[in-house]
Amino acid sequence: MKRFTRLTSIAAPLMRANIDTDIVIRIERMVGNSIRGGLGKWCFAALRYLPDGSENPDFILNRAPYRDAEILVTGPNFGCGSSREPAVWALQEMGIKAIVGSGFGDIFYNNCFQNGVLPVVLDPEIVQAIAGEVEETQGTGRLTVDLDACEVTTPSGRRHAFAVEPRRRSALLDGLDEIGATLRRDGEIRAFQERDRGRRPWIWTTGAEE
Repeated sequence: MKRFTRLTSIAAPLMRANIDTDIVIRIERMVGNSIRGGLGKWCFAALRYLPDGSENPDFILNRAPYRDAEILVTGPNFGCGSSREPAVWALQEMGIKAIVGSGFGDIFYNNCFQNGVLPVVLDPEIVQAIAGEVEETQGTGRLTVDLDACEVTTPSGRRHAFAVEPRRRSALLDGLDEIGATLRRDGEIRAFQERDRGRRPWIWTTGAEE
């Protein structure tokens, strides 16, 4: 997993409320053994494409400069609905690395951290103000999301503090998912195993001769 420290990028305001994971990626696109790497083009498909398959010019991520956005500014309850990790994968494959909103679906929020995407929760009024600033600059103003300082800096220079649970913050700063974080304690795990072999040798020999 890639480390997340500080990101300055074009931000795309997508302020519709309750965008669920089925809107982010349809379930029929999550079929097959090699879905990773092929989801980006289907991200937000219902909003992004017209019935004839052409791009919808009214959808913000189809328009310059928002097409190059690495940050989404979202309406409330983004990522609600079913628990599908490919929703985060699809966003990543579109280039999204951070999402600023007033609230997220719980499972989507957790999946973001497991895949190196930073979800930032701010008060609804602040999120609306950030979206307004971005729109005023017609997308040219950059937004900065700084996980080290736990701050979002708007195009006009306003700074807004946000909170992230310390364990999750450290994992993202170090580029570690749960497996990577566990492997960091390999020495402790091996030491425990050695001690446990001495205390309960029968646990470690059961089935060894089968």
